[in-house]
Amino acid sequence: MFDLSMWLNTALWISVGIVTAGTLICYLVLRTLFGIIEKRLRGLAETQGKPIYRFGWQIAARTSRFLLFAFSFLLALKLIELPSNWQSALSHSWFVVLALQTALWVDVGVRLWSRDLVSDRAGRHNPVTMTILSIMILVVVWSVMLLSILANLGVDITALVASLGVGGIAIALAVQTMLGDLFASLSIGIDKPFEIGDFVVFGDVAGSIEHIGLKTTRIRSLSGEQVVCANADLLRQTLHNYKRMDTRRIVFSFGISYATPAEKVREVSALVKRIIDGLEKARFDRAHFLAFEESKLTFEVVYIVQSSDYNQYMDIQQEINLALLQGLRDMQVEFAFPVRRVEFVGGCLPEVKVGVAEPGAKQKAGSPEALGVSSSH
Repeated sequence: MFDLSMWLNTALWISVGIVTAGTLICYLVLRTLFGIIEKRLRGLAETQGKPIYRFGWQIAARTSRFLLFAFSFLLALKLIELPSNWQSALSHSWFVVLALQTALWVDVGVRLWSRDLVSDRAGRHNPVTMTILSIMILVVVWSVMLLSILANLGVDITALVASLGVGGIAIALAVQTMLGDLFASLSIGIDKPFEIGDFVVFGDVAGSIEHIGLKTTRIRSLSGEQVVCANADLLRQTLHNYKRMDTRRIVFSFGISYATPAEKVREVSALVKRIIDGLEKARFDRAHFLAFEESKLTFEVVYIVQSSDYNQYMDIQQEINLALLQGLRDMQVEFAFPVRRVEFVGGCLPEVKVGVAEPGAKQKAGSPEALGVSSSH
């Protein structure tokens, strides 16, 4: 039955008016406050160009008007007396509103952070890795927010969390190979053992990193073809990154003849030092008479190239070789070459005589006499 007395209750209408007025006033005040903060941060971002100010005003702009109105309404309800059963519902509402707004702020902050890293002109961050990482962070943020709201409302989330854990394990076992490559991609993006454009060598593969994907990394080899390697397999190997090499330590050897006098052998090391010291991008380390080998006196030379450029290293090595060739010739020292000695055991060799054919003699072409060679036994 329609209760007219309730609608004629003056106290009720006064409470409604207080809540309405309080809600509107609080909403306008909060909207004005957030508008001033947003405008101020935007101005600082445009004048100073710092990322912190740009993030700040964009996060402030993400404030939900609906949640702001709900927050104002909850504040206005504090102005009147409510039944005890309303107090519990009011406390839960406070938590829900604050949790949702906090999640929205964190959401936009993570998205701005990942987008800023991906758009870095230096290309230091892998877009795929940053996107995956931002998605994982957002999933964790929203999951924690929803579970917190359910727990605050009195829902037992223990069984739900356990079910999610068991389901996650089952899914992980089913796609463990893909997950292995996925986490390897994250590891590459975070630890940065190599980046796009780096020249790497592992196993029998040598080439430049062309693309780092979700599951595979693509390498452009020196011979021109593209090598595709799974991220997990790539991280399990010992990889040489030549792009990050500042200097090169070069070791090479050469040999001179055993007929070289000892005093000239001693001068060869000094010659090598003078040659390397005369080059701009090379630093001499050592040059030693290393060993007596089968047909040569071996020298070992070590020097440092002050550059990571392979072509520059080859230019320096060429200059050293040419200067060493000329220097040894000036010293009248010969490079070693393989020597083989053959010993004839048993019997005796035939006597060979070389003569000149008499003029006018007719001899068969190809015969020993035609060649002026006679043999006697």
